[in-house]
Amino acid sequence: MKQLAQVLALVIGVLSVSVVSAEGVKVAFVNAGKVFEQSPQYAAAKKRLETEFARRNDELVSKKETLDKLQDKLERDAAVMSGSEISKLEKDILSRKRRLKNAQAEFREDLNMRQNEEFNKLRRQVREVVREVGKDEEIDLVVSEGVVYFSKRIDISDLVLVRLKELDKQRAAE
Repeated sequence: MKQLAQVLALVIGVLSVSVVSAEGVKVAFVNAGKVFEQSPQYAAAKKRLETEFARRNDELVSKKETLDKLQDKLERDAAVMSGSEISKLEKDILSRKRRLKNAQAEFREDLNMRQNEEFNKLRRQVREVVREVGKDEEIDLVVSEGVVYFSKRIDISDLVLVRLKELDKQRAAE
């Protein structure tokens, strides 16, 4: 019990020293979601992903349309089809549904993996730019997620976006 009291006294002492020495500390807020989604790098990453996965998406859409046509044919023509034709068409539809379901799952997995790769690169770049802005603006502390309130005068999100746009222009010029 005596040790706990000593530890608490030490913690309280450290906290009170920190609060006293916090005068003059420059604090800023960055809205990471805003910066992330409004950056040109985000738009470029989305475009790359759309281009990369467009062909596979179109193939899936085409397979779904073919499957729907076969399903319509079965419903429309079942009355005039023989039992063996119906059975054959049902098996074909079932087989196509399975292949389509598997292809869709594989597509989603591949897309998610590539999105994570692209967006993790962007997150690292945003963190680095936030650090640079913090240093350049002589900010002692930059906070982001989990903030309950912040004043617009400490929000450096727009500064970070400006830097990201400058980086994008520099890379485009290279």
